[in-house]
Amino acid sequence: MTFDIREVTPTLMSEVDEILTTTGVVLLRGLGISSPAHFHETVAKFGEPLGGYRGGNTPRTKVADGIFTSTEYPAEYEISLHNELSYAQTWPDRLFFCCLTEPTTGGATPVCDGRALLSDLDPDVRDRFTTKGIVYRQHLHGGYGPGKSWQRTFETDNPAEAEKFLHAAGLTFNWTPDNGLRTSAPRPAIRTHPKTGTPVWFNQADQWHPTNLPPTEREALLDLFDNESDLPHSVTYGDGSPIPSSDVDAIRTAAKRNELSFPWQRGDIMIVENMLALHGRHPYTGPRKILVAMI
Repeated sequence: MTFDIREVTPTLMSEVDEILTTTGVVLLRGLGISSPAHFHETVAKFGEPLGGYRGGNTPRTKVADGIFTSTEYPAEYEISLHNELSYAQTWPDRLFFCCLTEPTTGGATPVCDGRALLSDLDPDVRDRFTTKGIVYRQHLHGGYGPGKSWQRTFETDNPAEAEKFLHAAGLTFNWTPDNGLRTSAPRPAIRTHPKTGTPVWFNQADQWHPTNLPPTEREALLDLFDNESDLPHSVTYGDGSPIPSSDVDAIRTAAKRNELSFPWQRGDIMIVENMLALHGRHPYTGPRKILVAMI
């Protein structure tokens, strides 16, 4: 659903709330957002933006209070469709994306209805994820190495503070001799939406799977490490069994079949209901500045 508007009013916010529960995505066009501060002011009308990205596995930079860059990943690669922080114990209800600079080509933020993806999956694949769940694994270095450090991930240099967060998030973990950190997070792959009562696809199994990496990077990392559990992040079924590449390929195929996208225009805001809709990023050329807020 697209609204061409000039200001955010209580009536608009009420209408957006109602539509998001049905469609999962709303595009606001015409607000003329031109700065992080203006974006924050607009998002705050819907709810206070989260101040941090603690525990997040993707690189992003805070540019203002509650405002972050979208995932910092090479422009030539696609970011697969996923639900934000679905690997965590808690996650944002809604995501707000804002375009400050349009890319020259490409660079759309595609979306996909998680209910449609779940329904479109091969029944055997769907049953495996439903009954087994998944385990997200991280191998975070202590200051030097591939992937993110535990210091950047948990926004602290204090091991005790990191452990406090890990306990609260329900993760098991152990420290390595070189000041690295291994974590393990068992999670459901399918959840029930609290408002609609419908089952939704809500996980990032395919994004954490080694086959999601660009081939050259994947081969280099697998040559460097003895097994997949040594990678910066990896995933298994909930019983510890490997997830075959055919299962994650089935996820990607179903997601692509149900993907929708649009070209960004400067000043646009897209609101995503995080449990109902997945989002990603298409490759692009030229400058591109998309900011993100979460509530």
